[in-house]
Amino acid sequence: MSQAIMSQSMATVAYLGAAILFIMSLGGLSNPESSRRGNLFGMLGMALAVLATVLGPRVSASGMAWVVGALVLGGGIGLYAAKVVKMTQMPELVALMHSLVGLAACLVGYASYVDTSVRFQGAEKVIHEVEIYIGILIGAVTFSGSLVAFGKLNGKIGGKPLLLPARHWLNLLALLVVIAYGREFVMAETVADGLVPLIVMTLIALLFGVHMVMAIGGADMPVVVSMLNSYSGWAAAATGFMLGNDLLIVTGALVGSSGAILSYIMCNAMNRNFISVIAGGFGGGAPAKSAGAGAAAEPQGEVVAVSAADTAELLREAKSVVIVPGYGMAVAQAQHTVNDITKTLRDKGVNVRFAIHPVAGRMPGHMNVLLAEAKVPYDIVLEMDEINEDFPDTDVAIVIGANDIVNPAAQDDPTSPIAGMPVLEVWKAKTSIVMKRSMASGYAGVDNPLFYKDNNRMLFGDAKKMLDEVLGALRA
Repeated sequence: MSQAIMSQSMATVAYLGAAILFIMSLGGLSNPESSRRGNLFGMLGMALAVLATVLGPRVSASGMAWVVGALVLGGGIGLYAAKVVKMTQMPELVALMHSLVGLAACLVGYASYVDTSVRFQGAEKVIHEVEIYIGILIGAVTFSGSLVAFGKLNGKIGGKPLLLPARHWLNLLALLVVIAYGREFVMAETVADGLVPLIVMTLIALLFGVHMVMAIGGADMPVVVSMLNSYSGWAAAATGFMLGNDLLIVTGALVGSSGAILSYIMCNAMNRNFISVIAGGFGGGAPAKSAGAGAAAEPQGEVVAVSAADTAELLREAKSVVIVPGYGMAVAQAQHTVNDITKTLRDKGVNVRFAIHPVAGRMPGHMNVLLAEAKVPYDIVLEMDEINEDFPDTDVAIVIGANDIVNPAAQDDPTSPIAGMPVLEVWKAKTSIVMKRSMASGYAGVDNPLFYKDNNRMLFGDAKKMLDEVLGALRA
């Protein structure tokens, strides 16, 4: 310990500086224009935290080689992922990263229990073991839940919720068992005796994480991502308590609280109760219609297809255009073409703006990130509340790969799984154009009456290919 490059006092000061940088990072990330600066603050804070930990007195000279090796291996994997993962794969990458935080909390918890439990006595031992038990519990839920979210986001698991019979009673039973085994764990006199209830609790927590996320519908996945982000923060904070690391506690609390606030804000924007979304979600396909609904609940009319050339003509003649990006734009990687179309139209004097729904895409801010990457001006990217009232005065509203967030059934059909969810009212524009590959329902599994409205046109095909054709026609 005496050979440490950085004293404990210096490490504490470095941790304080890192915490300040993390707070500044969160402040920067709250606005698109300052997000790059926020990311920079976050990277500097993490670099400072890692250096203070590696060079501090808690890492011995004999363990330095292992730490450096782990840093090189983890950093190499991170660099590789940053180069090969596409922007469209960011949501599932984020979910996968959350799972790693949960796994780390579990592994640290077990290692801490096996290594240090015999060193504590009395109340100190009870407090330490409660920290371990809660840390592993949160970590296991985060790990398994994030893996299921990863599967849902990349399409390997369907978006329809899996609602088991008496699922709330099953959750309550699992909670009671976890509490009972927690008592057994704290009362255990030896490490071997404590491992049995600890392992049982871990298995229950893993199953609960799977059950919790499987029961949440596809339309709620952005909320799930931010919720798991919150869980990963609390798991990191619990790890900090186990290790006695103040910075990890502060950082985990920042991530956990900010993720919880974001989830709450998103649920409010969707007119949903946060607890009810986690307890069962919505968006699992249309429910059985009430007796009075009858055929009136079915979409009426015919779909009117339109060509890329006709779309370009409608855009050329318009004075006001609103573009609604969705996950289809992300999959097709069409954001740069969208920006080119925007520039072309603005050069012709057309007022072009973007309408962003809080849950567009697969994670919070997904569309904002893609548009920022394509260099779309921040001042023409508006939130739903800012632009919804402008649709009646809009000549053309073009929807690129979105579905549930522009579904009028949310307002018109009380039996719809998305009933009450605020949506972008594109059908109020003089003409709406929806770009889709097919007539398939959206991630929530709900049909969209917008497609059949008299003022709507459908532009079928790959978003990138069709937008390239639209751009070519505009420039001709």
